[in-house]
Amino acid sequence: MILEGLSTFGIVMIVITVILLIAAVALYFLGKNAEKKQAEQTAAMEANKQVVSMLVIDKKKVRFKDAGFPQSVVDQAPKLSRFMKVPAVKAKVGPQIITFIADEKIFDSIPIKKEVKATISGMYITGVKELRATKGPVEPPKKKGFFKKAVDKLQESTGAKPLENKKKK
Repeated sequence: MILEGLSTFGIVMIVITVILLIAAVALYFLGKNAEKKQAEQTAAMEANKQVVSMLVIDKKKVRFKDAGFPQSVVDQAPKLSRFMKVPAVKAKVGPQIITFIADEKIFDSIPIKKEVKATISGMYITGVKELRATKGPVEPPKKKGFFKKAVDKLQESTGAKPLENKKKK
């Protein structure tokens, strides 16, 4: 047989290579299927989108089951997504207060306690425009890194003033 002349290490390496190739092929086909499903869902969302005027009451990232969705919606969600954190937006649309899921890309740009025109598809917010615009575009606050947070905490606890960022000339 062919494998008789190979050492144990060689046989193990051949088996590992074959397993990796099979896994790569499987992931390729799974990715293609997921891409097709996503394209279908995007087309369905585009077909069902509508523009609604709403007053945003609150927004936060919470677990799906704790976001305040109706029980029928929670039951229909996949089991894994019930424990994931979703960007939930509580808004007043007409006389009703409804909880929506916002797109991750626009979640930071949604103003709180302001009236907005939102593009929604079902209970999913895909776009937002402010009705009474402020003087400039709303920029999300920059996130601080671990080191910057630690320095700020230490300065706050000691009562020191925060360091100013000085530009070098």
